[in-house]
Amino acid sequence: MIDVILFYVFAAFTLVSALVVAGQRNPTYSAFSLIVTFCSLSAIYGLLGSPFIAALQVIVYAGAIMVLFLFVLMLLNVKEESEAPRKALAGAGGVLVLLFVVQVASALLKADVFHAPPGYEASTVGMAQLLFSSRFLYVFEATSILILSALVGAVVLAKKDL
Repeated sequence: MIDVILFYVFAAFTLVSALVVAGQRNPTYSAFSLIVTFCSLSAIYGLLGSPFIAALQVIVYAGAIMVLFLFVLMLLNVKEESEAPRKALAGAGGVLVLLFVVQVASALLKADVFHAPPGYEASTVGMAQLLFSSRFLYVFEATSILILSALVGAVVLAKKDL
């Protein structure tokens, strides 16, 4: 019973801190809220019986990735967002969020992502074999290209004009 209560508490904490990430004007505060989101997700993974993923969530995302985000924020010297562009883009952002929700819902309805394939072993080895199999190989490669393009974008933004 206490596990269920803790799950809902951490889920609410995750949602609230994720909303603060999106709604915060100061990028540094937004990054700190993202760290809270990652730690709350880690607690949820721990409650669901996956201590390995919970530890990875804290070490990789809350630790390494967020340190890189904070370094980029300090390197770019990003100031607080002004009010004018925020109001101008609010409608477009709402439309994009709606389109994203529709796209994810249609993809989940079409794909059979909720059932494990035959012969799937519920372990780290089984997860790795499933992830690197031909079923998810293109998604894995697309994610690596997305991360690489974000890295190149950060370098271009951080480059000083000589």
